[in-house]
Amino acid sequence: MIKQISLITMLALMVGSLSAQDLKGIFNKAKAKISGEDSGEVGMGLKEALEVGVNDAVDFLSKEDGYYKSVYKILLPEEVLQVTGKLKAVPGFQNVEDDLIEKMNRAAEDAAKKATPIFVSAIKQMTFKDAMNLLMGEKDAATRYLEKTTYTQLYDAFKPVIIESLDKVNAREYWHSAVTAYNKIPFVKKTNPELDDYVANKALVGLFGEIEKKEANIRENPAARTSDLLKKVFGKQDK
Repeated sequence: MIKQISLITMLALMVGSLSAQDLKGIFNKAKAKISGEDSGEVGMGLKEALEVGVNDAVDFLSKEDGYYKSVYKILLPEEVLQVTGKLKAVPGFQNVEDDLIEKMNRAAEDAAKKATPIFVSAIKQMTFKDAMNLLMGEKDAATRYLEKTTYTQLYDAFKPVIIESLDKVNAREYWHSAVTAYNKIPFVKKTNPELDDYVANKALVGLFGEIEKKEANIRENPAARTSDLLKKVFGKQDK
């Protein structure tokens, strides 16, 4: 019974803004009304609510400028800046920094499209115990859960897309040319940083950053009940 009540409260947190008094009222209503057969439906509602938040985050970042013109914009690593700073004086590379930054962010936007099915799979495997831990955890508990359970799989899915996307806009070829030109400059330390891994990890940092933002918003602000299932589950709390 306590597990069922906790799940009801967790579901409420995921779709609306609730004060301590609101939570107490919901807890009391749940205690008075919930029956054994409700637990499966409540679990489905919770997972659907999580999917809504994840889909919103992925949709945002996978659109054009989702990374490039957002707070998640991927910038050049320090060692690359050492290269580009000197290359600006080399003909053909005056805009090397801006060109590389745009190409890296376009690659991240392409890769983000791969995230949704991986997140959905992780959400479907969530147990009632997982849900209770999310309820009792910090305000970013759901984000950290998804990060723990999906990061490696997401990286493996992102990396080839990053490579393909960088190649699509000639970024890796461009970088190879830039490094070759840089290494011809007298007395510089030769360098050849691997941008593929860097971009993939930075893309994931941005992805989980946006999911964390969505989670905080879902927990703290009112949200619409966007499906019959959510309306039905929350309707039990309204009576």
